[in-house]
Amino acid sequence: MTPQTPAHLFSPLEIGSLTLPNRIVVSPMCEYSCKDGFANDWHLVHLGSRAVGGAGLVFTEATAVTAEGRISPQDLGLWKDEHIAPLARITAFLHAQGARAGIQLAHAGRKASTYRPWSGEGAIAPEAGGWSDVVAPSAIAFTANYPQPHELDHTGIAAITSAFRAAAIRAGKAGFDVIEIHSAHGYLLHEFLSPISNHRGDEYGGSFENRVRLLLEVVDAIRGVWPREHPLFVRISATDWVESGPETSWDLPQSIRLAALLRERGVDLIDVSSGGNVAGVAIPIGPGFQTPFSEAIRAQTGILTGSVGMITDPAQAAHIIRTGQADLIFIAREFLRDPYWPLHAAAALGAEAPWPPQYLRAAPPKTEARAPIGDNPIENKP
Repeated sequence: MTPQTPAHLFSPLEIGSLTLPNRIVVSPMCEYSCKDGFANDWHLVHLGSRAVGGAGLVFTEATAVTAEGRISPQDLGLWKDEHIAPLARITAFLHAQGARAGIQLAHAGRKASTYRPWSGEGAIAPEAGGWSDVVAPSAIAFTANYPQPHELDHTGIAAITSAFRAAAIRAGKAGFDVIEIHSAHGYLLHEFLSPISNHRGDEYGGSFENRVRLLLEVVDAIRGVWPREHPLFVRISATDWVESGPETSWDLPQSIRLAALLRERGVDLIDVSSGGNVAGVAIPIGPGFQTPFSEAIRAQTGILTGSVGMITDPAQAAHIIRTGQADLIFIAREFLRDPYWPLHAAAALGAEAPWPPQYLRAAPPKTEARAPIGDNPIENKP
């Protein structure tokens, strides 16, 4: 698949058999509000309100494929069949608002078993809900106050790959339209990519080809159960923001090589972020600071890309799409400030975006209503 002709922010995008109604995506954002991995009313309201607000694609937060792969004890999970039903309730509501539903599958690696942000920092003790079997490509802790991980053996690697596959099957049963594999921000799959965290001497470490092996195996495992016409995304950190060569850190040239391999294996889009694998590194954060990475990957590999990071202004987002720097705009914190950002952006840009019929009395003149699905959207099947 090659990137489509640059369009505007509110134009549809076809990916496989799926059509996104616009280019605006609710980026995965951890809510740290679960018990035993189960989605609840918080997630229904949080994700559902962004669909009501006009987002074309709404992603869950990072969803753990194993209990030990959670960042915190309060993370969302999909490691058992019992998790499917509450997620299906959410996807049904998202679909009823005209949005598409995405799930980000993840394993936290050496960043697992830690406090949620407002409760503390670093490793959480077993008596407080933590766990001891934290794993990583190498036995290197993220920082001194994070868990000391165990180096994964081949059996453990195979088990994690199988867990991603099983979670993908459950995601389909829950009604999700898109799966995104989380291989960014210093979590397990990113840890394997970067020489900073991967000091292995076997076929999963050392050379570029070895360090990307696990991610490619996870992609293959998911594609084996996730039909080719259904979109598959991968989120990567395009750089570790450490100035050194490809033998000592992860950088943009390696990300471009990886994106080309992922495209060959059936990945449809690269969600391009950065950082997260090195504590305390200086990152030049500013409006659209990661967009040049998505633009470079898109231009040099022909794969669709998403841009994320400090994108807050409608004109800024529209410019990124119009100039072909990315195909989708992933928005996180701005959606926390304004769940109805797409509706407000459409008004600011003079674009058309249908409003929920329940909200039409507050809409600009001549605004069309979305077609509601059924009398009780929560009960509709995906």
